[in-house]
Amino acid sequence: MTVASASQRPSGPFREGDRVQLTGPKGRLHTVTLREDGELHTHHGVLRHRDLIGLPDGSVVANSSGHEYLALRPLLRDFAMSMPRGAAIVYPKDAAQIVMQADVFPGATVVEAGVGSGALSLSLLRAIGPAGTLISFERREEFAEVARNNVETFFGETPDSWRVVVGDLVEALPHETEPASVDRVVLDMLAPWECIDVVAEALTPGGVVLCYIATATQLSRVAEYIRGTGLFTEPDASETMVRGWHVEGLAVRPDHRMVAHTGFLLTARRLAPGAVAPSVKRRASKSSYSDEDVELWTPGAVGDREITDKNLRKRAREAGKAAEGARQAAASRESGHATE
Repeated sequence: MTVASASQRPSGPFREGDRVQLTGPKGRLHTVTLREDGELHTHHGVLRHRDLIGLPDGSVVANSSGHEYLALRPLLRDFAMSMPRGAAIVYPKDAAQIVMQADVFPGATVVEAGVGSGALSLSLLRAIGPAGTLISFERREEFAEVARNNVETFFGETPDSWRVVVGDLVEALPHETEPASVDRVVLDMLAPWECIDVVAEALTPGGVVLCYIATATQLSRVAEYIRGTGLFTEPDASETMVRGWHVEGLAVRPDHRMVAHTGFLLTARRLAPGAVAPSVKRRASKSSYSDEDVELWTPGAVGDREITDKNLRKRAREAGKAAEGARQAAASRESGHATE
């Protein structure tokens, strides 16, 4: 399977095995995988899956109590926000900026670390296309398994252009790639400065490293480290905030809530071997870090919630069940094509 065929949003009538997002009374969302004998049970009644099979995308169907549900195939952003999570995800607003700011292009060789629950992997796989390569590094096998299942659920099977490496990026990257062979590197981790040296060796001249980081102190440290290597252009930092708007007739106003800070994006480009970037004048500032400073960047201190082993096993089972459903649906469709 190629990413090109998998990443195209399916069209046509709903089929058994399709994932469908149902919007019910009061706007509540339910995401189901269609089965001939499947049913969605809520306190509003029962909706039979077979009532949806054969209908076009965007249909409205009533349940046993007459309550109507809008049925649509979920977009990538919908899937990312509702899929089982082993670790916190990269939100769609940041994933879009990462693809643009890192200039992830069709055919690119991209490295990401860590893979988390696979949300960013989905966006990167779509961006690189069938000719690209995505190598995702993850320290924990449990997280890697959740990510594999989520990606397989979305695409229907595991893309040929993707491989997951369980291990530490610093140790594993030199064994997985040749020097100066990687076009883009995306680091989503607590201490990205620990990986910059090995990333510099892997990146091709002009290649981009992008760090996704949570706090200002982390942002400062990784920026100073990148500057200190002398191997990159001047780091560029930003954050993205999204504010929705309520639009109803002449009642036009910002939403009361908005998706504000989720993380900083910092990018820099690899210089050619031996090149020295023109000096940039800046004010003198404190650029050294003590053990106390480093302690401020632990997961608990920056607000990351540690998932319990029990919860992680539950999420892994959910993701595995969804992936198995996608595999069965793909096999069913293939056998159907074979008999036509």
